Amino acid sequence: MTGRIRIGILEDQQVFRESLIALFQGAGMDVVAQSREAEGFLAQVREAKPDVVVVDIRLERPDSHEVGDGVKVVEALREQLPRTRALVLSSYRELPVMERCFQAGAAGFLCKLTVTSAELVAAVEQVSRGEWVVPADFMSPVQSAASTERAATPLDRLTLREREVLSLVASGADNLQISARLGITERTVKAHVSNLYRKLGVQNRVEMAMMAYQTGLSTPADAQHHP
Repeated sequence: MTGRIRIGILEDQQVFRESLIALFQGAGMDVVAQSREAEGFLAQVREAKPDVVVVDIRLERPDSHEVGDGVKVVEALREQLPRTRALVLSSYRELPVMERCFQAGAAGFLCKLTVTSAELVAAVEQVSRGEWVVPADFMSPVQSAASTERAATPLDRLTLREREVLSLVASGADNLQISARLGITERTVKAHVSNLYRKLGVQNRVEMAMMAYQTGLSTPADAQHHP
């Protein structure tokens, strides 16, 4: 990626949203979309097409007791604008919440209660390069045990095609993009991904990518925009 990073911000607290705008602009980035509610934000993002969106997942409304769900915004972005990557910035720290965000298509997750300004700017830069920002405590005990078990020959049980699919998963590609890249049906891709879950003993695509990085099949630097 060249040029200034284009940012979108979905955050319900106005003071915090304004602080984020100032932070990113001060870091040489362009804030091209910002809102407190999901519908207006999605409309802005479809028009501006930012590189990265920073999303809060609990969106309170001053005129209603309803609470908006930022995860649905992440899902919508993955479907409608796959080149716009989502970085979740939330006060939640629970593993199931992180899991849901990554399954929805988030490229990163940070806790707003502990992250520093420098860390947030660095995370946006990472995500804009196609990398992932994964909290250390996201890796499950099951995945950690599986990694130890496979340490000697982690890829021995994979076919050549499965390795190709794993490498593309690590780049951030979804099933449809992998299908187009490899010239196979999306149904076949799903079958290969299911085999990877079973053979690698991982629970989600982020852990799958971490496995690819750990074994040297892929590196975060390889995770660029894909066709």
